[in-house]
Amino acid sequence: MINKKRVLDEFFELVSIRCSTLDEREMGDLLTARLRQLGAAEIHEDDAGKILGGNCGNIIANFKGTVPNTPTVMLTAHMDCVEPCAGIRPHLEGGVIRSDGTTILGADDKAGVAAILETLRQLREQNIPHGDLQIVFTVAEEGGVNGSQNIDRALLRADFGYTLDTHGHPGMAAFKAPGKNQIEVVVHGKASHAGVDPEAGRSAIHAAGKILAAMPQGRIDAETTCNAGRIAGGTATNVVAELCTINFESRSRDKAKLDALTARMTDIAACTAKSAGCTAAVTVKKDYDPYELPKDALAIKYLRRAADALGFPVVLEEEGGGSDANFFNAYGIPTAVLGVGMTDCHTKEESILEEDLYNAAELALEIVRQAALV
Repeated sequence: MINKKRVLDEFFELVSIRCSTLDEREMGDLLTARLRQLGAAEIHEDDAGKILGGNCGNIIANFKGTVPNTPTVMLTAHMDCVEPCAGIRPHLEGGVIRSDGTTILGADDKAGVAAILETLRQLREQNIPHGDLQIVFTVAEEGGVNGSQNIDRALLRADFGYTLDTHGHPGMAAFKAPGKNQIEVVVHGKASHAGVDPEAGRSAIHAAGKILAAMPQGRIDAETTCNAGRIAGGTATNVVAELCTINFESRSRDKAKLDALTARMTDIAACTAKSAGCTAAVTVKKDYDPYELPKDALAIKYLRRAADALGFPVVLEEEGGGSDANFFNAYGIPTAVLGVGMTDCHTKEESILEEDLYNAAELALEIVRQAALV
């Protein structure tokens, strides 16, 4: 039913536009214009960009349905990409779309954006009955899911939704995903001359090494992980380091496990630093909470109906990463994350099957159609 050539052409156009995190203005203006052309009843841009120091806010558009007394469905995707995303030159060969190898491809998440735009076009061109729709294009999803965290919640009105933003063939959906905390450990030691009087110093770097050795690392259990991602400290080789900072993260799909792991990591940092003659200042920042959709949630129900109608197998997965859906679920809008076919995301090897690009649009369109059937 969808226009494959149009989907492919639009996808190529979208990925060719540089859209770095907090620099989404060009993409935001383009999408706002297209939403207006496609008949949006209302289009809002919130202040998330200003809050985060960017140049574009989240875009929230409402489309009036043609079938009354049906649920309002939300479709979301994010506008920004990881680096390098300037000068992307996509090409199609053997049914696979890739960049030229010097940049990412940007299927994360322009595949989701393209699917949503084609859904809106088909509804309009084919006069397909549908209920009210809410379309949300977020900023600053990469690097912390900050756009949806700072969205104007008063603008959200959907009954349930879908974030088109993960791996897997269309028909795959994440119904459960972890929460995530960032833990910053600043180790304070005592500076001294490393050659003249090292005994007078207390090395923050040495203490940090002991903290790293004592910390849990990697996979803790099937739904819980932690990682040390960054360490920095010291000023020169001839100075016993006075400061050293380690940045950790903790994740779990179980909130109690996430809290327990974070508390354990905090205790380890403080106690280990003290045993090394130093102190540790620990700061915990919650990025987002975990969520889990029940198997009979509306988002799962209509996904199954749509996939069955199209002959797509349904695969429900528990994710290891977060997305905008973490916040939409926290805001009371049950939201599943739909696979759109992206692979090797955040690398220059990123690719997407041409068929998955089209099927993502077919599935989104069919979900909206199914949700309006009475």
